[in-house]
Amino acid sequence: MVKVKKLRPGILVVFTVLLVSFMSLSAWGCTDIVVGKKASADGSVITSHTADGAFYDARVRTIPGKTFPAGSKADVFWNIGMDEDSEPVKIGEIPQVEKTYTYFHVGYPFMNEHGVAIGETTIGQKEELKTFRPDARAILTIEQLEILALQRAKTAREAIKVIGELAEKYGFLPSCGTEGECLTITDSEEAWIFEIRSAGFMWTPDSGKPGAVWAAQRVPDDCVVVVPNMSRIREININDKDNFMAAKNYKQLAIDNGWYDPNGDKPFIWQEAYSPLTGNEDWSLSSMWIRNRLYTLYSQLDPTREWDPYAETMSYPFAIKPQKKLSVQDVMTMLRSHMEETPFDMEAEKAWYVREGDKMVKSPLATPFVTKDMRNLLKIPYSRPISKWDCAYSFVSQARSGYPAPVRTVLWFGYDNPHTTCYVPIYSGVLGTRQSWRTFDRNSFNLSSAQWGFILADDLVNHRYQEAMEDLKAVRNPLEQNFAKQVLEVDKKALELAKKDSSKAQEYVTKFTNECMEKAEKAWWQLNWDLITKYNNNRKK
Repeated sequence: MVKVKKLRPGILVVFTVLLVSFMSLSAWGCTDIVVGKKASADGSVITSHTADGAFYDARVRTIPGKTFPAGSKADVFWNIGMDEDSEPVKIGEIPQVEKTYTYFHVGYPFMNEHGVAIGETTIGQKEELKTFRPDARAILTIEQLEILALQRAKTAREAIKVIGELAEKYGFLPSCGTEGECLTITDSEEAWIFEIRSAGFMWTPDSGKPGAVWAAQRVPDDCVVVVPNMSRIREININDKDNFMAAKNYKQLAIDNGWYDPNGDKPFIWQEAYSPLTGNEDWSLSSMWIRNRLYTLYSQLDPTREWDPYAETMSYPFAIKPQKKLSVQDVMTMLRSHMEETPFDMEAEKAWYVREGDKMVKSPLATPFVTKDMRNLLKIPYSRPISKWDCAYSFVSQARSGYPAPVRTVLWFGYDNPHTTCYVPIYSGVLGTRQSWRTFDRNSFNLSSAQWGFILADDLVNHRYQEAMEDLKAVRNPLEQNFAKQVLEVDKKALELAKKDSSKAQEYVTKFTNECMEKAEKAWWQLNWDLITKYNNNRKK
């Protein structure tokens, strides 16, 4: 393998500049929580995702499946997530399959008509593996691979096979900086952690070598796995086909680069072989940006154990059996965490306390989502929370065994900051979404865009968080509780319809999902007007 230091000087300069610019990409980090079916309260398989980049494409659209004539090609795009302020750009094509399935398109496409759901979180990879546009010969980004998997797979295992084989043949192209990726892939029976790295800047399709290295590990049914922008897979037992899948070359790149000696006495540790231990603060295994999330979530999953807030990330087990079975709402709560009752909670900083008479009281301005300017003013150290103010969207999906495809998976979707959003149920059989949930322009505020309504509410709440957050909860909590109750009733009716006519069940769940979207949107716009009225600076404070 050719090392970066052997590249031509011009390429090395470009590479160095890109690395420096990508050092600030912590806003792009995401958190996934995955729950096995015996660890969930209702027996469903759960995955989740926070798309922590302010302007990832969050328009929720259904892309219908199609039938194609022999010899057709599938276009391959760059900037599918639209984190760059431009439309996706075609960069290649691959052979199309005869038939594709309907899938749901957002920045990181997350579900298909068969109930397969996928979460995403970027993970670090060593410098020698990095590659980037426009000179790379690899063409498949993680977003594109998700699309192809959702279009072609009915199960999680099938999705892993699709992604792995295509990435090896056409090359994995990083789209979040120059880093690797992890996908949390679920169906109604099992959950998998899938990790992939690129093959380096000098890889070409005619090299005879795979254009990616990847591995996948099944989540134990009675356990939970947390993936906060770090590799979680360690030892791989390739003979245990029930619990592991991997590329044929899963060790070879490490051997070629001197990261693993196959003749030595140490086992091959995937996580350590391909992840940087130190260096880049955001993506290395030693990062506090990762440690604080692991500590917070593991403490919630098993509060009976003593967890060290500053422990090495590699000391955390791949999976943990939670002290109680988790509901969808429990996972929502975890995604909404700003690290309460931990050393990392910025709302608890002493700088927020002001003197009133002979007592120190917390300012109504105290917030866990402190802007950079306010942190500088109050000298509050930054600690990256799980829930981020600049999150584009998040979701929690529940795939249920024994359910027909139209109602198999319910994906609870929320715009903007998970802490201030309202999660709305979207069934896997939904045929289309409201126009206002498919409308967004980052450069133009629009009352006809649901996403702008949630962005505005998050901003308004943060101006006077201590009081305004209670106003938001008073609107959100009963709304989400009602959605959860309605889903139980909708399930019953949809199941009866599905027995007679699957299309009728799809129409029914489509109507319900769109009604929920409408209710949440209307509630949030009314909340915005109420917050503006109540907390504008003409009011006495």
